[in-house]
Amino acid sequence: MFFEMKDIICDFSTKAQNTEWISDFAFATDIMQKMNELNKELQGKGVFAHDLYLEFKSFPTKLTLFEKQMSNENFAHFPLLKTQSVNAASAQRYSGHITGLREFARRFVEFNAMEHEFDLLKSPFSYDTETVADELQMELIDLQAYNALKSSFGKKPLIEFYESLQPEKLKNVKEFARKMFVLFASTYIWEQTFSSMKISKSKNRSLLTDSNLQAVLRISTSSFKPDLNKFVDAFCRLHRSH
Repeated sequence: MFFEMKDIICDFSTKAQNTEWISDFAFATDIMQKMNELNKELQGKGVFAHDLYLEFKSFPTKLTLFEKQMSNENFAHFPLLKTQSVNAASAQRYSGHITGLREFARRFVEFNAMEHEFDLLKSPFSYDTETVADELQMELIDLQAYNALKSSFGKKPLIEFYESLQPEKLKNVKEFARKMFVLFASTYIWEQTFSSMKISKSKNRSLLTDSNLQAVLRISTSSFKPDLNKFVDAFCRLHRSH
């Protein structure tokens, strides 16, 4: 309508009259929305590798469902596409595009190889002790025998649970959990830190030293909140002699 009011002739205004092109556009919008939802789930602070693996693991299964439903002209999970008149040939073509999307799973093959470690981290009390590494077997048996720990499991964040374990009795279990939690699962934090550095060390602050820049980055990226009242009480006292 805008182009017609302005008497503008372009490819978009011409293609917008084509029902097949509109269907293609609706399909592209819907499938990109699915990809965008996955992308958001793979970002953020406090998200560990085992959490990201759950999101990734379910997405190829969703694509398989979309592919089958699309070939049967079922557009239940494509809200924009199901408002259009889609012929059988287009539906098969869309199904083929979804099949191609499943190739992206090859980028996460390292996650697939660590599935057993992720399962052990998330479910230590129900995991088969015979299938874990030799140095973990005895400690895992002891861990599963602690009823108090079993009752507290799931009531607190996973990282806090492993932090609460006694290092004297469960040294290897704690070390295993530490390695899992420090896995570099996403570039989100790195990109956020780089953006903070770019803002802090601009051309107007070219004299900012590396040590000061490091302190600024630590403050801007840290989740810790300083106890300002404690600092004031400790360092800002009145000197009555003056």
